[in-house]
Order: sequence, then structure tokens, then C-alpha cells
Amino acid sequence: MAVVSPEQRTEWTRLTDRLTAEYRGYDVTVEVLDPEIGDQPLVDRLPFDNVTYDYKDDVAVVAAAEDPEHEDVALRHMVNHPREFVVDLIPEGAALKITDDGGTTTLVSLVRHQDASSQGA
Repeated sequence: MAVVSPEQRTEWTRLTDRLTAEYRGYDVTVEVLDPEIGDQPLVDRLPFDNVTYDYKDDVAVVAAAEDPEHEDVALRHMVNHPREFVVDLIPEGAALKITDDGGTTTLVSLVRHQDASSQGA
């Protein structure tokens, strides 16, 4: 597990570029855990397109595609003023936790896509 603190913001762009390059096309699930309104699932098992961090605007963006060819984006979730990135590399893919300065957490799971035909019956 890698925790990237606010003091390491210059590394966030490098980290998000690496995640995008290595996991594009994986199935992505995005959930928001808000301390006031609870758990909000945003997307479940769509093709992962990218994750970015814009240092100038201090915003992280997670994008899911509508189709495996990444022609249309189905979701762009913005995390304003992130204070922490936590990345956990797992055998099936990766997990990313982004916490903003208000305490809201975005959980991003990236799991290798499996066709129904390749799964056991």
C-alpha cells in the first residue's frame, strides 16, 4: 500500500498517470463515502478510462468509459482539494482511496475485466 500525503502532491500526477497507463480498460467501481449523507455508489464495473490530478486547480478526476473502446465517457467524478491518495496494488488490479479536505472519501476499485464466457459456469 502506498500513501501519498499532501506534502507529496508533485507525485500525484505521476501516480495517476501510472494508474491510467497500467489499468485502462479494467472494470472500475466508484463509491463516495460522505460523512453526512453516507455511501453513494456512482458506477459499477464500467471500463476504466483514466484518473488525473490537476495541480493548478487542485482536483482529481476519475473517468469511466461507456464502452471498451473508450469512445464515450459515462462518468467523470471530481474530487476537489484532495488531501490524501492511498493506492493498494492487489493481484486482481488496484484500489485507490482519495480523501478530500472535507473528509469525503472516494473509493476506486480497478479489477481485470472478465468476459462471461471466461468465467466458470
